Amino acid sequence: MKFDLHTHHFRCGHADGNIRDYVEAGIAAGLSVIGISDHTPYFGDPEDHPSPTIAMPKREFANYVEEVLKLKQEYEGKIDVLLGIESDFFPVHAEIYRQTLSNYPFDYIIGSVHSVNEVSIFNKNRWKKLTEEQRIADKVAYYKLIQESARSGMFQILGHIDAMKGNYPAFSDIPAAEAIDETLQVIAENRVAIEINTSGKTKLSGGWYPSDSILERALHFGVDVTFGSDAHTPKRVADEWDEVAIRLKEIGFSEWVYYKNKQRVAVAL
Repeated sequence: MKFDLHTHHFRCGHADGNIRDYVEAGIAAGLSVIGISDHTPYFGDPEDHPSPTIAMPKREFANYVEEVLKLKQEYEGKIDVLLGIESDFFPVHAEIYRQTLSNYPFDYIIGSVHSVNEVSIFNKNRWKKLTEEQRIADKVAYYKLIQESARSGMFQILGHIDAMKGNYPAFSDIPAAEAIDETLQVIAENRVAIEINTSGKTKLSGGWYPSDSILERALHFGVDVTFGSDAHTPKRVADEWDEVAIRLKEIGFSEWVYYKNKQRVAVAL
């Protein structure tokens, strides 16, 4: 049984295609389940659309939900369309996000840390002129935020937990094994899944998130895993699904999960 829980569409301002395009791509890829999970608006900002190329405007949020729910009904029996969302995690605005998202019938919510110290994790310039000590501090700060997101109770899935390497591959070599292990322990204790996200191939790092070494530690701590292509174009739906399944079995996983009505559904590998 194939599923993909992480897809975007035109409303976020940096993806191609409409939601129907992704559903049809899921059918073509042989998926049984497709999750639609575009970026939340910036609920903590007073403006309706402060970042047009990063997230949808607040005024479009209800329309997004309505469109997914209509497609869920339309495609019943052909493919299970799930209502998801990828939510930024900003501790200072967490309650605004929690309250807003609780008003809608999401099947799951992906929590993603996209910035550390108010700078995008994908910003290559953030690493310039930093000492080794400062690089370690930034990496540890990233994982502390992921820990906080896991403890928040807001999310079923945590997105791309080593994506800070995306445009800075040397991130993986910054020593922070203790922080990563601590993070995986927190994730396991809070019964949140992590995704294997294959969009790393679109960044400088290549490959997928997280690394095999993190997945090995995730298995050790009993962390659930799921799959997300993080497709920003319909042709990437289910991208590398079979390769990820094979690798997970090699590492030692026997199942992965998805969420429907916020309930965990296990699927054998």
